[in-house]
Amino acid sequence: MQLPLFTDAKAAKNSPITLPLPEAEVRYYPQWISSEQANDYQGVFESTLPWRQDTIRMYGKYLDVPRLQAWHGDPECLYKYSGIKLAPQPWTPELAVIRDKCIEVCDIPFNSVLANWYRHGQDSMSMHADDEPELGPNPVVASVTFGESRPFVFKHKETGARFTQILEHGSLLVMGETTQSHYLHGIAKTTKHIGGRINLTFRHLISTK
Repeated sequence: MQLPLFTDAKAAKNSPITLPLPEAEVRYYPQWISSEQANDYQGVFESTLPWRQDTIRMYGKYLDVPRLQAWHGDPECLYKYSGIKLAPQPWTPELAVIRDKCIEVCDIPFNSVLANWYRHGQDSMSMHADDEPELGPNPVVASVTFGESRPFVFKHKETGARFTQILEHGSLLVMGETTQSHYLHGIAKTTKHIGGRINLTFRHLISTK
């Protein structure tokens, strides 16, 4: 089943919220996908993507990554980070639809997507920058959220200044050029009883060696 996007991407391109982040270009599109359609996409992704829980080595110990992940993309898009190697799964019809809409907004030929499933408040993403060599200098990353709204934190690498944006159900966040050079970002744990969130981060890999 292929689900449509009701939002006109060209119209949305003209009405983003620009976040007040010095030395970065970050645009936020609330309700980029209608709530009804976002509900449908969330259900499809939860039930059909090949979710996996990887482990990383920290301080001499192997720890579970605190979320589930799935990596999809063009056949050549092998992705490596924190000692994890992810071979791409094929594009699903639903991922391909959202990818194409992100391409319309960003004018970037996205060839891969990392899906993260935050199942509850204890699932998180540590502060990091999407600056792996495979992404090249000044990559553009498009982030689409389904499910529970979570605070998305930016931290300037030099000044330590922080800015928080709540990423809502059906929203699109575009992190443009220089953002990864100057900022870290992440999703903190919370003790609140909250529902699940699926996040899709579309990227363009320029090298897989």
